[in-house]
Amino acid sequence: MFKRLWKGLMNPSPRGKLRWTLFFVLVLALVTGVLAYPQAWNFGADRVNSGIEKLPPINIWGFRQAQAVRLGHLTGRPFQLGLDLAGGAHLVYEADLAQISSVDRDTAMEGVRDVIERRVNLFGVAEPVVQTARTGDTWRLVVELAGVKDVKEAIAQIGETPVLEFKEEANPEPQRALTAEEKKDLEEYNRNSRQRLDQALAELKSQEEVDFMALAKKYSDDLATKDVGGSLGLITRDSAYGELWSFADAQGPGKIGLEPLKTREGLNIVRVNSAEDRGMEVHAQHILICFRGAEFCDRDTSKDDARAKIEELKKIAAADNFEKLARENSTEPGAAERSGDLGFFPKGAMVKPFEDAVFALGNGAISDPVETQFGFHLIRRIEERPVKAYNVARILFRQKTEADYLPPPDPWKNTQLSGKHLTRAAMQFDPQTNFPQVGLEFNEEGKQFFADITSRNVGKPVGIFLDGAPISIPSVQTPILDGRAVITGSFTIAEAKLLAQRLNAGALPVPIRLVSQQTVGASLGAVSIAASLKAGLIGFALVALFMMLYYRLAGVLAVLALFIYTAIVLTLFKFIPVTLTLSGIAGFILSVGMAVDANVLQFERLKEELRAGKNVASASEEAFKRAWPSIRDSHLTTLFGALIMFWFSTSLVKGFGLTLSIGVVMSLFSAITVTRIFLRLVAPHVQGAGWYGTRVRSSQTSVHSRQ
Repeated sequence: MFKRLWKGLMNPSPRGKLRWTLFFVLVLALVTGVLAYPQAWNFGADRVNSGIEKLPPINIWGFRQAQAVRLGHLTGRPFQLGLDLAGGAHLVYEADLAQISSVDRDTAMEGVRDVIERRVNLFGVAEPVVQTARTGDTWRLVVELAGVKDVKEAIAQIGETPVLEFKEEANPEPQRALTAEEKKDLEEYNRNSRQRLDQALAELKSQEEVDFMALAKKYSDDLATKDVGGSLGLITRDSAYGELWSFADAQGPGKIGLEPLKTREGLNIVRVNSAEDRGMEVHAQHILICFRGAEFCDRDTSKDDARAKIEELKKIAAADNFEKLARENSTEPGAAERSGDLGFFPKGAMVKPFEDAVFALGNGAISDPVETQFGFHLIRRIEERPVKAYNVARILFRQKTEADYLPPPDPWKNTQLSGKHLTRAAMQFDPQTNFPQVGLEFNEEGKQFFADITSRNVGKPVGIFLDGAPISIPSVQTPILDGRAVITGSFTIAEAKLLAQRLNAGALPVPIRLVSQQTVGASLGAVSIAASLKAGLIGFALVALFMMLYYRLAGVLAVLALFIYTAIVLTLFKFIPVTLTLSGIAGFILSVGMAVDANVLQFERLKEELRAGKNVASASEEAFKRAWPSIRDSHLTTLFGALIMFWFSTSLVKGFGLTLSIGVVMSLFSAITVTRIFLRLVAPHVQGAGWYGTRVRSSQTSVHSRQ
């Protein structure tokens, strides 16, 4: 039996292939149906669970009473509703561009649009719509906020002019001192923690055979490990438990520290269970010269030129100048700051050619040029050390610090430089590499501020913030005294344009004022949903009734395919996700008609084939072949129109175009796959042609001999 089953799985017959295809279609229908309407699953789960609860208790092989399995509920993913269904606000702003030159107005408006779009995203709005519109010399911004609850707050925040700030790193200092109440709570908490520690140590010292696991379960504040006896498993030097690793490395396996070990989390009683030797790791630094076509290389250097450069560096490289050569020549990102230092790493951490070379070197030696997929490397091995891992368990007694009461310090501090000092930002290209970059120009006052900032932050980052969020954090290479700077990096053209837009949005004075506001209540949206749902159900029922009455069994198969089609499309709407509007629902309902239309073309062609005297199986195959060109062409023309509406229209029509496009594509799947599978499945079992709702009259001729 198993042999026949395996043969059926691996080499199925034509009928077997049909059954497997039907099985996958039904599984797809079940999964998408549950995802589209999880309430059906939850209803069934409740009924099953109530039945399970009525069963008598079950004991299995002497173990405790077995807990019956319970079916869980699906929370489901809600449909994403647009403004007209979820309620919200439709806001129209007018921009004052009087102080902006005509050349810069397009860029200014795009920058402001980008800023406002990021602002409305902070409200948790699903698919906010922010568009610019121009009528003569008047520029407007249209903002649609679907589902936003506090429209007044949204209006207040949207209306603010974008704020551009330049910040430098700050020394992390506490923002304030603890209050008397906070100090009291801190001292009391730490005192109680210390008392519990002393109790645990007393129990530990009094035990002849130490039960460390029981003590951890009783005392440890580490909730993640207390139930397993405080075990942290194997830890290494570079793990988050570096202090515990150092203790274990100093004490050795089998030791328990009776003196509490202080870490950033609190006080620890530590037991070292075992040690594991993991070989050696090396400390190395390198110089990378990449070439055109190498991975992550943004240079236009040829491979031959890169090889010549690395060989030239090999001739002059030594231990005392290697760091300087790396800073000045290495093409690795960050080489100027790290001097090519790779830190310690074990075997398996680097690509094989690099690893083979560095582990073959002696300490202090410099390799010959090594080629990898990243370019040519010159490697200097500095030192090596053994890699050890320790199996450690601990009992943690948390200790509070001031950081538990105070907010974290801001790593950035403001400078005097702001958006009002920036004359303009523009995307440009590096004349040597032709890579995109962003150029900045400051006015006279900003020129002096920027010179001071870059002079005191050489080698350090300077943050550029728009509306409080960082948009770029470049590092200062040299002091910039002329008020002209360039932000470089691995930018694409689109990324460089976007950064320039954001900088200009905070630099250009583009105030906006609200000129129109329309609020759609959630109750009105609920009425629209109910009406749309009612219309859709009535339309679906009428179509299904017509198909079953006119085409009989074939119509029933088409309705089943239509149910599967609906489940798939609704699931796609949830998980893409598609923002559903009234026009989008209309597009979906229209696509249902397209799905039925494909079945009608097949069935009408099937009638003609049956009238020609063919049996049902061959007639259904021939009907599909002859109907397919019409089905394909009608769907493609509809799809082209829907895509044009989606790409070139406003948001109201975009929803219609998107839902119609998805529906048309899936209706093709329904007609080609689902309905056809059903027809193939039932065809061998159907005799005659009356099953499709029409009688076939076959003509018979007879020859009579004259007597």
